[in-house]
Amino acid sequence: MPTQPLSQKEIEDRLRELPGWSVEGDRLSRTYRLGDHFAATALVVHVAQIQQELDHHSDLTLGYNTVALSVNTHSAGGAVTEKDFELAERVAAIAPGHGAN
Repeated sequence: MPTQPLSQKEIEDRLRELPGWSVEGDRLSRTYRLGDHFAATALVVHVAQIQQELDHHSDLTLGYNTVALSVNTHSAGGAVTEKDFELAERVAAIAPGHGAN
């Protein structure tokens, strides 16, 4: 069964539970700031592990001390779905352990 796009209200409600995350265009996005490049790289590796577990992958951008994520669901026509929020919630849960804010 295909994943269904979330309504604007569902997206707004879910965003209240994810500080720092936003919808930009048709993508759920967040940029984290970390102490240095090594910490940022470690976060990217941890995010990649979560994405493999979920079989759902974001665009990840690694900067010197930043990690940016941007995700939507291709099988739902590029819309934001429950799968995207599941990934965001998992990332939000592990990011503080890497010193991300």
